[in-house]
Amino acid sequence: MSKIDFTAYDTKDFYDEMFDENNNVRPNYKMFLERLEKLSHKKLKSLQYATDRAQLSLGMTFNVYADNQGVERILHLDIIPRIIGNSEWTLLERGLQQRIKALNLFIQDIYNDQKVFKDKIIPKEMILSSVSYLKQLEGFKPPKDIWCHITGSDLIKGGDGQYYVLEDNLRCPSGVSYMLENREILKRTFPELFEQLGVKPVYDYTHTLRDTLEYLSDKEKPVVVVLTPGVYNAAYFEHSYLAQQMGAELVEGKDLIVKNDIVYMITTNGLQRVDVIYRRLDDEYIDPLVFNKQSLLGTPGLFNAYIKGNVALVNAPGTGVVDDKAVYAYIPRIIKYYLGEDMILPNVKTYICDEEQDRKYVIDNIHNLVVKQTDASGGYGMLIGPKSTKKEQQEFITKIKNKPRNYIAQPMINLSRVPTITDDTIEGRHVDLRPYALYGDDIKIIPGALTRVALTKGSIVVNSSQGGGSKDTWVLNR
Repeated sequence: MSKIDFTAYDTKDFYDEMFDENNNVRPNYKMFLERLEKLSHKKLKSLQYATDRAQLSLGMTFNVYADNQGVERILHLDIIPRIIGNSEWTLLERGLQQRIKALNLFIQDIYNDQKVFKDKIIPKEMILSSVSYLKQLEGFKPPKDIWCHITGSDLIKGGDGQYYVLEDNLRCPSGVSYMLENREILKRTFPELFEQLGVKPVYDYTHTLRDTLEYLSDKEKPVVVVLTPGVYNAAYFEHSYLAQQMGAELVEGKDLIVKNDIVYMITTNGLQRVDVIYRRLDDEYIDPLVFNKQSLLGTPGLFNAYIKGNVALVNAPGTGVVDDKAVYAYIPRIIKYYLGEDMILPNVKTYICDEEQDRKYVIDNIHNLVVKQTDASGGYGMLIGPKSTKKEQQEFITKIKNKPRNYIAQPMINLSRVPTITDDTIEGRHVDLRPYALYGDDIKIIPGALTRVALTKGSIVVNSSQGGGSKDTWVLNR
């Protein structure tokens, strides 16, 4: 039976995380590679098949809204992990803590004193024109002055081996349940390696999440619930998983009622007051009396109860303004302004199409750039210039000219690759990294992350809705 062999593995033109440009194994992967090379191709396939079956049995599925067939899919877990050394992770940890602290101060400022506008750090009209800016929150301060309790920033590693923050996710960051379940599955796949390598655990995420939520209430034993849009939501598995692991009730909008600006959960024993809501639906759906009048997902009166300080919402409404990709370009200035520090984790160079000079550059160089719609997510509303047609480029140029505020552009970056199992061999596939941060009494970065992988050869789109998969992320103690 043929053993796993990496002699023909291609590291040309990309930064590979397991092998250097001379095909020498990097130190973090040495022990794992020794284990891998003892396996036959047949055994590796068998382990991968068992993983696929385990995901299905656990119900680790999601819906793709754009799929008219309405088929539930698993977020394919490739069993070759991504391995990150301790010093590398420490840098990521420091950079994310810095970024989240500054962004929280920024959100507090734009809804209150607005000093950042007066000092001309960021254009006021850019924030006020964001679809996620909520005028109803002006003058409001959330419990403990924390807006972004849960963050899932997306990072990439470029061809230079340097990490860059690609975007921030502060509204309802998803995917953490896959990080946790991926770990449980991989511990059964390679049990001996976790102890030998000294992989940091992630199992206490839900305990830390519960502590973070309870921190927002002054009650000794606050009632915490997870608010879901329902079973047809793409991330329903995650909502139910987190509620179960935290020992919190999973509720829909119809399970809550507001009386005298107090939120109650309807139970078989009558009404029970709710203190903290971890909501997994966007701002516009939480309260039909204030936002989307047609919404059947939220609870009438919920927003007013929040404004009155009678319930905590996580994440706070209005945080999505930071997810706006036009705001992203200003984050280096935001960090410097609020913290007096240089950015630890750099942004990708970004051109703002709303600014005339940048817009002209983007239009002239669109064939070399990645153009993104500022309020889109999931890999949609995007043009990858080097892989696009002249017709597609022209369509985006027209869109940019019509609504420049809605677009930014960035240079094409060769995302790093990690070996990934394909139909008949192992090949490098592009990856990104989504670490999770919890902001309670301090900012904790979970020592692991969801690594998303573009399963299609040559693709740099890692989103699950676009056919991406995932890997377990091992952070080493040394």
